Amino acid sequence: MVSVKYLHQVQALLLSGFMSFIMSGAITFINLGLVDDFVSIWMHAWLVAYVIAFPTILLVFPFARKLAMKIASR
Repeated sequence: MVSVKYLHQVQALLLSGFMSFIMSGAITFINLGLVDDFVSIWMHAWLVAYVIAFPTILLVFPFARKLAMKIASR
């Protein structure tokens, strides 16, 4: 188990993994259809997306949380 003080990083790791997995699969399918190498192409796209998504979420999440708090408190 990981200490609760790393909650933000663990949350970013999971969110970026789930979101990049789903989005890369959807976009790969939209662009290529169900081709023979679909799964390997998707996994490559997912790896690239994950490498971009994780640090992006780490950077953007604090801003998004503050903005959401402002929107939700109105």
